[in-house]
Amino acid sequence: MPQQRRMHVLPVDAYVSQDWFDLEQERIFSRVWRYAGFAEDVSEPGQYVSVQAGLNNIFVVMGRDRRLRAFHNICRHRGTQLLRAVGKAQKAITCPYHDWTYDLEGRLISVPEEDSEFKGLDKSCLGLKPASIDLWRGMIFVHPEAEAGSIMDWFGEIEPHLGPHKVEELVEYPDSATAHKIKANWKIVVENYIDHYHLAHLHAGTLSMYDHARAEFGFVGPHFAFWEPLAPHYLENVEDKAPQPLILPMDQLGASVPMLFPGLGLGENESSWSTFHIVPLAPDLTRVEIRNRVKNAPAREFERQQSRSHRFWSKHITGKYGSGDGGSDADPMASGDFLAEDIYVCEQQQKSLKSPYFEIGASAERGESPVRQHQQIVLDYVEGRR
Repeated sequence: MPQQRRMHVLPVDAYVSQDWFDLEQERIFSRVWRYAGFAEDVSEPGQYVSVQAGLNNIFVVMGRDRRLRAFHNICRHRGTQLLRAVGKAQKAITCPYHDWTYDLEGRLISVPEEDSEFKGLDKSCLGLKPASIDLWRGMIFVHPEAEAGSIMDWFGEIEPHLGPHKVEELVEYPDSATAHKIKANWKIVVENYIDHYHLAHLHAGTLSMYDHARAEFGFVGPHFAFWEPLAPHYLENVEDKAPQPLILPMDQLGASVPMLFPGLGLGENESSWSTFHIVPLAPDLTRVEIRNRVKNAPAREFERQQSRSHRFWSKHITGKYGSGDGGSDADPMASGDFLAEDIYVCEQQQKSLKSPYFEIGASAERGESPVRQHQQIVLDYVEGRR
């Protein structure tokens, strides 16, 4: 019998098989806290957001009492999804199928009057199924269980390893939210994010402002912590070189880039704070949603900062390959965009997995150790050891 092909710890099937994907949805994403958005996304009564948490679609809504609540997005009549991704439900939540209606606190308040067979129905037993909700660092998180405890039980140990940013004082950069569909398994996207080995190679022209050789990283429970200092050529007069106004004091500069299990990256650097939300769609398809927060300052301050920093960035940002290497403006490897570089290599790895000639070579002892550790964590969840 031929030996099973592997990706270090996991079999290749874990990246291409629908069965593996379904197991991960059931045993990982349905059992842990999931990011749902920023607190200001649900700031008025009736406003809501929804998120897919493994096998469960959960929505967060603000009640008339201005309290946030989370419910499973399932009508108690026939299971129809009640709400779409984001919006304002006004004074009530009505199922589009049979018009069963719930208040913002999840109680069933009416069924159509013409349905005489429902007269005398005990509505108190048919309220929406509750889920857990908690706030952490300005973000909303949900858990499919109604009594999941505190979010600090999940993130408490990693918190001291995160950036010193005061997230509540930052504001979302206008029109900066983006979403990207990547033709690769979600674990390949995570592994690329936590792979220290590739930073000085794939991103030699796009992330040269950080001192990768002095990076500090490792796992805290299932969560990955990462910090690296600014490179000397960028640190010198960084007040003029940063792309946006600085949000950290000089003695705290550096980049914290953690990956919170099972797929929420944070980009915490000297002038911005970002979420990198990884959403599995299929064994070979992942959506990444990115949102950015910056200093709460007048637009003219940003304009001045961008003008001061333009010369530095125009000289220090280059693609992996230039036009002389066969690249073009449409080539992600010549784009000078580190995200485009990452997406390209993730998709190329995914393409190779079905080849019978694919195999993993030597693995960097330090730089790729997070990849192996993350795979072991996934395996432990899938096999029921976590």
